[in-house]
Formats: sequence, C-alpha cells, structure tokens
Amino acid sequence: MSRPRPLPQDPIAEAHRQWSAHGWGEVADGMAAVTSLVRAQQIVMARVDEALKPSGLTFSRYELLQLLSFSRTGAVPMAKASERLQVHPTSVTNTVDRLEAAGLVLRVPHPSDRRAILIEITEAGRALVAAATEALNSNVFALPGLAPDRLQTLLELLAEFRRAAGDFDAGEDPAHWAPARDRVRSPD
Repeated sequence: MSRPRPLPQDPIAEAHRQWSAHGWGEVADGMAAVTSLVRAQQIVMARVDEALKPSGLTFSRYELLQLLSFSRTGAVPMAKASERLQVHPTSVTNTVDRLEAAGLVLRVPHPSDRRAILIEITEAGRALVAAATEALNSNVFALPGLAPDRLQTLLELLAEFRRAAGDFDAGEDPAHWAPARDRVRSPD
C-alpha cells in the first residue's frame, strides 16, 4: 500500500494552536481529540478500502458477511444483524439487497417466527469473505500502526470512550483487552 507524502507540520496541532489563540483554549484539547479521531478514521478506512477493493466489497458488506460466517448456522435475523452491527435496520436492508443481488446471501423465512426474515450466507459469500479477511488481516489488521503496548492502551481508551458514550454497558466490569498472544483458546 502506498503512503502519502507527510505534511511538514501537523495540521491538527496548528488548529489546536489557533483555537487557543482565538480564545477557545479551554476546548482546544477536545477539538484536537475529535479532529484526530476523524482523521484517524479516514486513514484507517482508506487502508480498509484498498484491501477490500479486489473483493468488490465495502466494509459494511464485509462486516455483514463476516457476522454471518461467525454465526453457528450461517444465518441471523435481520433485526439481530442490525443490532450486532450497530446500524439502522434500513442500512442492513440495503446491504442485504446488494449482497443478495451478488449471490452472496439469501433471505430465508425464520423457522419459528413468521414475522422474521433470516439472512443466510451462501457458499460464494463464505469464499469471498474468507479471501477478504485474508487481505484485511495481512494488509491492515497485522499492521495497525502502533506498537503492541500502545495498541493495548488505545483499545482501552477507545473502550472507555465508547462505554461513556453509551455504546455498550458491561455493568461494573469495564472492557479489558488482553493481548491476543496472552489469551488461551478453549477447546471446541
């Protein structure tokens, strides 16, 4: 993946300086944090888009296929997919429309709830998401841009931020991110 030529100075640091110079110093750190998160998201999504380009998938389509591939039966109700992916049901419907047109998923009746529709991954969907995962793992996830200890800190900070924003509620137990190398796999 090609990297853009770096700017000679950090524009967010300059914006922070300008915010302070214009009398908004008390919120300059917050502005810089929000702007940095938005810029980091742009950088990460450019890398994700480049890795997914050969598959023809967008990240939202990839996420839905991966969710289905992780499910025990290869199928989940539309409402559950919306909840798990944290997107509006209309977005899931649009994503399913595109994946179904490509032959990667099917809509099937729920076996015990006549009101619900299941989204089921096809064999073509399984093959495509497996190839896309290989590309993401090697080109994006294996090289997140931070040393392992710094990545651990980032994960903890982002979980704290998300929890405070109401993104999830783990009760009294905050999210703990054990490095993958320290996790023990339980036998199936």
